[in-house]
Amino acid sequence: MIIRTLYCASRVAVPRRLPIPPCTSPRPCRFATTYSSQLSNQYRTYATKTTIDEKVEELQELYATAKDEFDIASEETEKKTVYAADDRAAAQEELAKLKEAYEKAVSEEGGDEVRRRVGHRLRELESAVKAMEERAMED
Repeated sequence: MIIRTLYCASRVAVPRRLPIPPCTSPRPCRFATTYSSQLSNQYRTYATKTTIDEKVEELQELYATAKDEFDIASEETEKKTVYAADDRAAAQEELAKLKEAYEKAVSEEGGDEVRRRVGHRLRELESAVKAMEERAMED
């Protein structure tokens, strides 16, 4: 908003807020966005990652890999294909890597935060892999 000074009947300057009229030019107006982005970039501070964030990010990557292996193994087990046993072994291996990294991260400084942010997903994946193994044994 631009403050414009209007003069009333008594000749006293009274500042009033009036909206900026829209641009009617056929070319786009870039001044306002460019200028405001320059101002915000001057004073913007970026957060730095903590060691806990780095640990959690590493665990999330391992979790994603283990989850992908589990999904493949679950699908192959459901279809009862020849590759099902190997895929289940690969899922178990990736889960073991994740558990090892998780235990290491929990034992270090900030372990409670790591446990809070990653622990529930690890437990869910563990129980899903266990259930998949039980289904495979029944068949």
